[in-house]
Amino acid sequence: MSKIISIHSFRGGTGKSNTTANISALLAMDGARVGVVDTDIASPGIHVLFNLDESEMIHSLNDYLWGKCGIEEAAHDVTGHVGGEIKGQIFLIPSSIKAGEIARILREGYDVGLLNDGFRDVVEKLKLDYLLIDTHPGLNEETLLSIAISNALVIILRPDSQDYQGTAVTVDVAKKLDVPKMLMLVNKVPTTFDFDDVRTRVEQTYDAKVGAVLPHSDEMMTLASSGIFSVRFPDHPVTKGLRSLVDQLKD
Repeated sequence: MSKIISIHSFRGGTGKSNTTANISALLAMDGARVGVVDTDIASPGIHVLFNLDESEMIHSLNDYLWGKCGIEEAAHDVTGHVGGEIKGQIFLIPSSIKAGEIARILREGYDVGLLNDGFRDVVEKLKLDYLLIDTHPGLNEETLLSIAISNALVIILRPDSQDYQGTAVTVDVAKKLDVPKMLMLVNKVPTTFDFDDVRTRVEQTYDAKVGAVLPHSDEMMTLASSGIFSVRFPDHPVTKGLRSLVDQLKD
């Protein structure tokens, strides 16, 4: 049975798109057919991680929302862009990076219900095992919809007071929406911290399971979104943590 997984954070800058891209790559390495949707329409960026150039974006999520194409026509096979040994396939549905199209969405909005239909259509038409939704930070109508239809939700936070407070709102909403599986991911943790203490604090604070605690990584910063970290650094502690998270999402 196909699974829809939302990747979310209350604030920007948590590494949400990087995490989404890495989860998709690890699932595809195991042979899964994976779809990725960039619903951060106001500030799209995950296409960069998959080395998808603007000139290759024949259609985008924006085109689907405006009725210009079917959702599957906006899906780009980026498997060959990832590198490494990918047994499955990865399809990316990017949001437009054209300033005029971003402005139009912000000005006119769109029918959020179309997203729901699109998610289910693309799972069926591309025969996906997993659909990953890279959400917009914070809570809005689109984010609530994505969370509500998901089989699993990954909430990312950093060990930061602002993140702790804002994340509490997201967790509370997810519990009210009865998401079948919710995992916390604590990202960019300074290596001077006690990771077991961080895990315990987060689990006690939110009464939710921590799927992984990932260290701050100079290698990740150096890669600077020019590729998929888990493919480039398969034995790195960050990749091992992400692998553990993926295994829990597959259960």
